[in-house]
Amino acid sequence: MAEKEYIIFCDESDGHGKYYSNFYGGLIVGSSHYDRITQKLNDKKNELNFFGEVKWQKVTERYLEKYEALIKCFFQEVRLGNVKVRIMFSQNAHQAQGLTSEDHEMGYFKLYYQFIKHAFGLAFIEPQLEGTNLRLYFDQFPDTKEKVEQFKGYLLGLNSNSNFRRAGLNLSKENITEVRSHEHALLQCLDIVLGAICFRLNDKHKDKEAGKYRRGKRTVAKEKLYKTILKEIRETRTYFNIGESTGNDGFIENRWHYVYSHWKFQARETIFIEGATKGGQKKKRPTFPT
Repeated sequence: MAEKEYIIFCDESDGHGKYYSNFYGGLIVGSSHYDRITQKLNDKKNELNFFGEVKWQKVTERYLEKYEALIKCFFQEVRLGNVKVRIMFSQNAHQAQGLTSEDHEMGYFKLYYQFIKHAFGLAFIEPQLEGTNLRLYFDQFPDTKEKVEQFKGYLLGLNSNSNFRRAGLNLSKENITEVRSHEHALLQCLDIVLGAICFRLNDKHKDKEAGKYRRGKRTVAKEKLYKTILKEIRETRTYFNIGESTGNDGFIENRWHYVYSHWKFQARETIFIEGATKGGQKKKRPTFPT
């Protein structure tokens, strides 16, 4: 069933990690499903005695089974296609070249813009006679109001994009909003998934406290939750590789249709730093356009 309006929730994690950086996560849900799914997740939280905000940083051994139960509830809707998840990150070994001072200053928001523009495959939404509205909900930005307003200007420019016009997408300034994650169960679940991917790609599952020979209980619990999340992801795509861009199986429209996908972002001009990857091997991988 076609939707008249979609809501996109967005969050970000590590700006710089050991191997991977610039982690951005998002999910898209049709307005007709939003209230039901939100109620379902809140009911599950209440059942699990989660009365506050749940997030990746709060995962502990004591609450591991509860987090696993909540994330399985979330992925039920993902597998049905009622929620679609997108994760973007960059690999440190591919260092961008030719960046201007503005690129560095606004880099956080420019990458966010690329994420919104490409990761969800919005250009391939089936056009509706009256168009399709978009709502963008961002976890609160760690930056100045001036830069946030400039970022909103970038996003509103998508209304002039030929692919977006062809898809009949409409985005207004009042529908680009910062929200508080503790008020949105969907955003909390996104935080957990994004945190888990960042955790594993940057080998945080190997971390040990100073002077200790064994990993802490919290680190072990987080690795177990990551494995639960990976199992859920692989219910949608059997041999999913979390560290690479998800292929489209020969159909570019699948950028929209896939219920879960990753995008390893790479700038047009980069140099490869030998030995900076986990395996130290240079590999060529497909990237989305910029």
